[in-house]
Amino acid sequence: MAHARSSIMTPANLVTVARMVLVPAWLAIAEAFPPSDGSSFSWGAFLVFLLFVALSLTDKLDGYLARSRNEITTFGKFLDPIADKLVVVVALAFLLERGLCSSWVLLLVVAREFMVSGLRMVVAAQGTVIAASGLGKAKTATTMVAISGYLFLAALPAGGFAQVLHTIFLALMVAAMLLTAWSGIDYLVKSWPAVSKMG
Repeated sequence: MAHARSSIMTPANLVTVARMVLVPAWLAIAEAFPPSDGSSFSWGAFLVFLLFVALSLTDKLDGYLARSRNEITTFGKFLDPIADKLVVVVALAFLLERGLCSSWVLLLVVAREFMVSGLRMVVAAQGTVIAASGLGKAKTATTMVAISGYLFLAALPAGGFAQVLHTIFLALMVAAMLLTAWSGIDYLVKSWPAVSKMG
C-alpha cells in the first residue's frame, strides 16, 4: 500500500490537489473584498486578481513537474482537467455574481465541458484514443487571461484607462468563447466515428 501511495502522490499530483483545495479558499477571499467603488484603486480586489493568477499558473507547474520528473500518472490525467475546470467555472460564477460577466459565458463553458466529458466516456468505451488538440490549450489560456483581466478591472477606478482595458479584455473573452465552441465542435467531429457505432 505504501508503494501505491507514493506512486500516486507525486509532486505534480500534490500541486494539482492543492489547486483544487485552494479554489474555495480563493473564492472566500474574493467574496470578502469588494471591487473598486469607481473613485479609488481597490487593493483588496487587486489581491484577488494576484491570487487568481497564481492559482492559474499552478497548472503550468504541475505539468512541468510531471514531465521533467517523468511522473505522468493516470491519477494526474484524471484530476488535472477537473482542477482546471473547477478554477474556470468558479471564477466565472464569481464574475457573474458581481455582474462582470454574462451568464451565456458560463453556460457555454459548462455545456462544452459536459459534452466533451460525455464524448470521452463513449470514445474510451470504443477503445479509441483522440489526441489532445491545440485548440483546447488555446481555449484554456485565453479564458484564464480574460478572467484575470476582468478581475484586474474590478480593482481599477473608473476612467479612460479602465475603459480601454475593458474593451481589450471583452475582446479576449469573446475570443475565448469562440475557441470554447470551436474546440467542442472539433472534439465532437473527431469522436463522431465512435459515437456513430453506438446502438
